[in-house]
Amino acid sequence: MSGTKQQHEDSNNGVVLPYILVAPNGARRGHDDHAGLPVTLDEIVDTARACSEVGANGLHLHVRDDLGAHSLDAGRYRETIAEVQRAVPSMDIQITTEAAGVFDVPAQFECLKRVQPSWASISVREIARAPEMAESVYALCADQGTRVQHILYDAADAELLSEWQRIGTVRADQVDRLLVLGRYSTDQESTPEDLDRFPTHQDPWMICAFGSQEHDCLQAAAFRGADVRVGFENSLTNPEGKPWKDNAASVAALVNRLKGI
Repeated sequence: MSGTKQQHEDSNNGVVLPYILVAPNGARRGHDDHAGLPVTLDEIVDTARACSEVGANGLHLHVRDDLGAHSLDAGRYRETIAEVQRAVPSMDIQITTEAAGVFDVPAQFECLKRVQPSWASISVREIARAPEMAESVYALCADQGTRVQHILYDAADAELLSEWQRIGTVRADQVDRLLVLGRYSTDQESTPEDLDRFPTHQDPWMICAFGSQEHDCLQAAAFRGADVRVGFENSLTNPEGKPWKDNAASVAALVNRLKGI
């Protein structure tokens, strides 16, 4: 298997595309940021379907509570996963365990335990807030068959992950990495040069990036062999700084760019 999940060949022109994971909402943004950002269950399902139709292979899933706030509620996760799988059975689903300044490590552990997802993103920096629980978190994922994607924000996070791998806290086959180019902050603008802040590694990797250069960053990383994460969690605008119509428009533009169209 090449890449985070599986690279695939485009049937139209033989171009091998990276795996494309769409992150359509995130933990912080809402309709006030963009009317097309999905918050409700129906909106998430519709977005997943539209993004799949234009080339997204997987969905990075955040769910919200009744007020639209970030949630790790297991019931909401299970319901949304079931509805997305029913509507788009070919789409992989990755849940987030993001704390977003709200949830502690025991809450993240409980979410993983109750949802038992096939795939989850886990920030090593967040788990390190309760280092005594780290082994239990990764053991739980191994025991229940949850594939882990490690979220890394900088070289220090990468070093911590390598140390946890060395001592066995992180299991030998838990190798997937997501490199975050920048921070969740107002007016964050990632650049392709941000890739060089991370040490090179042979493990499968993916990137996400913020701002109007999002697609520039993703294309540069894909050229180096990375898979890519795209969507309104990280960027609402095209290279000219104008808002995308919706997540599917961003995904479609990225796919065409990667194909060289």
